[in-house]
Amino acid sequence: METEMKNCTLGIEFGSTRIKAVLIDENHIPVASGSHEWENRLTDGIWTYTMEDIHAGLRRAYADLVKCVGHPIEEVAAIGVSGMMHGYLPFDKNGKQLAEFRTWRNTITGEAAEKLTALFGFNIPQRWSIAHLYQAILNGESHVKDIARLTTLAGYIHYELTGEHVMGVGEASGMFPIDSATCDFDEGMIQKFNALTGLDLRAILPKVLPAGANAGYLTESGAKFLDPAGNLKPGIPVAPPEGDAGTGMAATNSVRVRTGNVSAGTSDFAMIVTDKPLGVHREIDMVTTPDGAPVAMVHCNNCTSDINAWVNLFADYSALMGTPVDKGELYTKLFKAALEGEADCGGLMSFNYFSGEGVTDLNEGRPLFMRAPDAKMTVANFMRTHLLSALATLKIGLDILTKEENVAIDKLYGHGGFFKTPEVGQRMLSAAVNAPVSVMETAGEGGPYGMALLAAYMVRKAENESLADYLDSKVFNNAKSSTLMATDDDVAGFNKFLETYKKALEVEKCAVEVLK
Repeated sequence: METEMKNCTLGIEFGSTRIKAVLIDENHIPVASGSHEWENRLTDGIWTYTMEDIHAGLRRAYADLVKCVGHPIEEVAAIGVSGMMHGYLPFDKNGKQLAEFRTWRNTITGEAAEKLTALFGFNIPQRWSIAHLYQAILNGESHVKDIARLTTLAGYIHYELTGEHVMGVGEASGMFPIDSATCDFDEGMIQKFNALTGLDLRAILPKVLPAGANAGYLTESGAKFLDPAGNLKPGIPVAPPEGDAGTGMAATNSVRVRTGNVSAGTSDFAMIVTDKPLGVHREIDMVTTPDGAPVAMVHCNNCTSDINAWVNLFADYSALMGTPVDKGELYTKLFKAALEGEADCGGLMSFNYFSGEGVTDLNEGRPLFMRAPDAKMTVANFMRTHLLSALATLKIGLDILTKEENVAIDKLYGHGGFFKTPEVGQRMLSAAVNAPVSVMETAGEGGPYGMALLAAYMVRKAENESLADYLDSKVFNNAKSSTLMATDDDVAGFNKFLETYKKALEVEKCAVEVLK
């Protein structure tokens, strides 16, 4: 088994509610996985995770992987780390953390995002690292003068493992705009920011690397950081750290121009690889693939958190009645029930906004469920309402791409927990986008699987072999997937639901004001 371990690559991803590690063999097939569930905290108005959460969660996920393998792991072919994109993690020259980790979920940088968008002529969303940095400057936060290294969660973990302050280009594109021609931060915008603030941005941002580049090696301290038991050996090559958007593209073979995917979990986002420049839209992020191609990204802060809350309520009810249920089985049954609901949800409405949502101009969120007095309150309609609500904001953003920018969506790949129950999430997304949606067998593995693929690409690619060619010929050439197109009734029902959803946004805005 140890010989087999040497041929495996390890992908670790810090998701919003779960840290997951996936080990794949030389044929790119998952052979073991481990995970640890965690939750962000709202502390003094900041969505964050503590360093204790981060360190302990990583080690528990890795230990769970080792348990799945069945014996200690000494060596693997390569490692890669990914995480939820964006956010703010500043450190001084001695490695001291200067401010709490400010995650992508925060909507506290509105002034900075607006001013930088105007300065660059390029949309800077609130969650981007540069927006957080400039907002800290505007706020007069004293720690800014001491910043020697600014990074993201994936970049931080990579640094702890290797000592290298580097970043994959896809993850870097959520920190600061990228010039795809150079596969680096846009130099003209760097100079504009430096002139505005007096900072030397290059000195604190990470070095940008494309997929396939070597991003360092596991150090002795890095090996102990990941595996305190001391079995893992140093010297293992480590891939450039990536964001969950990039790993999602890799996991669904969606890195070529005109391909696209939707990742749906705690947040959801659609990624469409474009072949032309787009106008500036507040609702559209321009990021990149792991090898630097431009990508139009519709990112929504809220997706499955409200669904999870309701499922937990149903589980509590079952336990109260003396019939505890398996949570996985409960999810499956409730999701399948949604297929029996009315196409437009029968007069039920929900907003899944645990936090603010940039696409719909809300800086805070309040989960909200409503119904008309004569609505048909069934479990099927109830669950369908929450599934369509999870996709509604994404659809609003995608309409900008398809209707204003004339970006064609011929087919989408779905991945993430929303698609774990066969057919259900796939059919709902197809109804939303009115296009076929494909889901691969590995869709449930999601981002950590994509990160393991990027690590494999780094150590196994042929000379001058592109990431797209590697994925086509060596990973997905015999991949099993299912493709589904929603019915006309499903599409019409979603559109009817969405029209009511847009009108009801006024109620959600009122709830934010009233429910303090």
